[in-house]
Amino acid sequence: MSVPAYCQAAAQSDQTELIRALRSRIDQLEHRMAQMEKAMASSSSSLQPSPEAKLVPANPMAHMDHGEQVARTDGVGGEANYPSLKIAGFSDLNFSATNQPGVKSGFNEGQFILHLNSNLAPKVTFLGELSLSARTDAGTGSPPATGFNAEVERAIVRFEQSDYFKVSFGRYHTPINYWNTEFHHGQWLQTTVSRPEMTQFGGRFIPVHFVGALVEGAVPAGGLNVNYNFGLGNGRGSVISRSGDFGDNNNNRAWLVSLFAKPGRPFGLRFGGALYRDRVSPTGSREAREWIESGHVVWQKENPEIIAEFANITHRLIGATRSIHSQAWYIQVGYRLPASAKLWKPYYRFEYIHIPRTDPILGAVPSLAGSVAGVRYDISNFAAIKFEYRNQRRPGQARVNGAFIQTSFTF
Repeated sequence: MSVPAYCQAAAQSDQTELIRALRSRIDQLEHRMAQMEKAMASSSSSLQPSPEAKLVPANPMAHMDHGEQVARTDGVGGEANYPSLKIAGFSDLNFSATNQPGVKSGFNEGQFILHLNSNLAPKVTFLGELSLSARTDAGTGSPPATGFNAEVERAIVRFEQSDYFKVSFGRYHTPINYWNTEFHHGQWLQTTVSRPEMTQFGGRFIPVHFVGALVEGAVPAGGLNVNYNFGLGNGRGSVISRSGDFGDNNNNRAWLVSLFAKPGRPFGLRFGGALYRDRVSPTGSREAREWIESGHVVWQKENPEIIAEFANITHRLIGATRSIHSQAWYIQVGYRLPASAKLWKPYYRFEYIHIPRTDPILGAVPSLAGSVAGVRYDISNFAAIKFEYRNQRRPGQARVNGAFIQTSFTF
């Protein structure tokens, strides 16, 4: 596996602050490159941008998700060879202790994640994400259950005409939620130990995965830097916490539209929303129409970091006239301490989920009001340790308090 060359030069700087700055810089460079390509095409110029001008982000996920073309040049005459594969890994180890009845305290192994990015041609890339998760029933049954579950979390082939227009096919993290597309598997990528409840992997509120096709791109739009996503594919499967990997279980496609803006000024601001529609047919329940509307406002800086999201899910049984609405939202704030304390980042998140018992699809999912408070300490540029306290309250249940410690890293 290769590590971006500039990481060595930045080893003495703060990794997290650098990531945020580079993400903004990448967006600016992509826009400038698109303008250069357009100008060169109109003038039939053969000029190429200098390789030294290309900025490779420190965050391996940023590299993969932008589908950057970094082909090997070890062929005859320095020509690029394909495929060109890069691999990044993530893992974490956790300790937890709560007063929740029936839940034991102790250590547990987090996910072992591999992110794969391969350039197949100058404008064609493949992105893969694999996970291994420890099983609670390991060694039981006949034959004995394996120690880990293996999952293909994402597998995407993308054809990139330009920054304005890209087409891809595969298995995605559904782009209707900011957290779901910004922080993929690999706990080192996010500030906190835990994800918000509304976007938990394996959760049932937001459809976390989506199998199908996506058209995406970005346009300057007067300095707003508008990004768009249009998707068509399989929505929730027979088990609503999973996507339709085998195919659509009711022969009715899900579709989505997502728009967000990242204006040049003020630096770090992002805001947008999404619409999602599907017909869901969960096992043991009647079919229902599903509409999801979501929105987010984010301040993508370390001083401070502010993330706020809201989602409304509407379900209506086929043949019925009454619609049931469920809502979820959260707001998270964090602040990278200055000067000699810059390795520390305290944070707080409040989250709320309201699901009526009459919701035909989500009625069995308990509502939630919870707080998360913690601090992240960056041990190095590629490893962090987090201390987190949670307080959660669900209707009809005792309040749950818990303490969590996590060490997470990338390699």
